[in-house]
Amino acid sequence: MKNILFLLKVMKDTRGQDLTEYALMVGFLAVAAGAIMPDVSTQISTVFSKVESLLNNASNGGTMAGAGSM
Repeated sequence: MKNILFLLKVMKDTRGQDLTEYALMVGFLAVAAGAIMPDVSTQISTVFSKVESLLNNASNGGTMAGAGSM
């Protein structure tokens, strides 16, 4: 019974939904910009690589020393 109540509570929780939607929208815009302007695609790839490395570093408990270089 507790598992069902917990599941219902989790399904009703919408915190973080906006952030996910904005992140998806930015990703779609970046893909569209890369498709329309091929010269920009390498710069977009570089930005996403930097963000990925910062997120991996943060999730591993490291510091964000490289954040100022973006």
